[in-house]
This record gives sequence, structure tokens and C-alpha cells, in this order.
Amino acid sequence: MSFNPYLEVIIAAAIFGTAGIFVKIIDLPATTITFFRVAAPTFILFIYFGLKSQNIFKSATKMVIFISLLNAVRMYLWLFAYLHTSVGNAVIILYTWPVFTVLLGPLIIKEKLTKQKLTLALIAFIGIVIIFSNKEVSFENQDFIGMLAMLASASLSAVTTLLFKPQSKHYTKQQLVFFQNVAGAIIFLPFLFINQPYPTFSQASLASVYSALIGLVAFLLWFSALKKIKASTLAIISYTEVVSAIILGALVLKESITSTMAVGGAIILIVSYFARKTE
Repeated sequence: MSFNPYLEVIIAAAIFGTAGIFVKIIDLPATTITFFRVAAPTFILFIYFGLKSQNIFKSATKMVIFISLLNAVRMYLWLFAYLHTSVGNAVIILYTWPVFTVLLGPLIIKEKLTKQKLTLALIAFIGIVIIFSNKEVSFENQDFIGMLAMLASASLSAVTTLLFKPQSKHYTKQQLVFFQNVAGAIIFLPFLFINQPYPTFSQASLASVYSALIGLVAFLLWFSALKKIKASTLAIISYTEVVSAIILGALVLKESITSTMAVGGAIILIVSYFARKTE
């Protein structure tokens, strides 16, 4: 069954928008949450490939293993950032990654950089700035460390997206999700037993739901779209995650929606609509 790739990105971004809420509620060390985040998609897809009698590791190339290792580092930095700074600060820095993707695309995968796409990426980023223009950005030690970690994660997110783009021609979306997570599942498994205290049943259950929802469902949609549209277009449309995060924050955490949020969100949605016309 074939789905509209632009709709796939929007749905995936909406699911990604729940991440900050999950991380704050789960309240475990970054290394433990990272394991849960990558373990569920790895385990579920390993069983899936086994039932289909596919030797998934036989198809692994040095490149996909390298990308998987990069993604493990990216995921840890992302979770570390959310645990050490506010969601608002983290999101501001996180959404530099579409700009990185647009700018690095010509260097990494020779994807043509047009003035239209660069303009759309910058306008969408202005929308982010407007949304958080009335929020206090603190540069106390923990905040600063968290924001630096998110900047590193954002740059790696752009790099892994661009590196996965040419690989998407040779692998199914299920295989791409598996390779995205498998290195992290192996690397962070020991921390499940090293970190104290151990996760409670409710923390482990919630972390498993978070992992399956974001690590499997959202990324299956994400990689399905990546196979069909340019990485730079996908990056621009993904700004809708910020709108999702704001709405969910209002509904779940009772955060208020300000006029700047409404204006910035409208800009992002408009840019996302026009981004599909740049293909």
C-alpha cells in the first residue's frame, strides 16, 4: 500500500512531538532511556525478519553499520539534552537540523540546493524563533551543557538523514529502521543493569510504549517518505513537529499557547505546504 509521503512526514512529526513529554515523565538516566528507545524497534523487527526467514545481518554494509553507530550517539545526545535543559531550549536548538540538512545535502549526497529551499528552511527557522521569543533562555551550566548536546545531536541528525537517503534505495523501510537502532541497542544494553535505581514497572512500560511509538511507527513512516522525496524537502516539512509539541504540551502538560506560538506555528505550517511544491 502506497501513502502520500508528505502526509507520512507530517504524521511522523506529530508522533515525534510527543518525545519531550515522554522523556520528562519517564525520568530515567539518559543512557537507560536511550536503551529503551532503540531496544523495542530492534527486538520487534528482529522477530519480524526471523518469521520471514530473512538474514538481516547478511545484508548489512559497512555504511549502514557506520550510520547506526552515528545514530546511537545522536540519540544519546538528544536524550541527554532533554534531561539537562528545558523542552523550550532543547527544541530551539533541535530544529537547526533541517537547516543543516539543506546546507549539507549538496556536500554529502550531491542534492541540489535551490534558493527556494534555502529560503523556506530559513523562514521555517524564523517561525521557531518567533514561537520561543518570549521564553527565557538560560545559560546556567546545566542549560548550556544541554543546549550544546542538542546542537551536536541536531548536526548528527542531518548527517544520518542524508547518509540514509542513498541507502533507502537498497533497503526496505523495515530494514532501515532496524539498522538505525541495532547499534544503540547493543551499546546501551549494559546501562540497563549499571544505572541505579533500576526502572520501575511503570517507567519500563512507559519507556517501551515510547520506544515502539516513536522508534518504530514514526520512523517507518519517516523512512517510507525518505525513499520517495528529497531529504531537504523532508527536513523542511518536519518542522511541523514543533507545532505538534506545542499542541500536545497544552493538552497534556496544560502549557499555555501564546500569540507568538500561534504566529510561529502558522508560518511553519505554511512553509511545510509550499515545501512539497519544491520537489
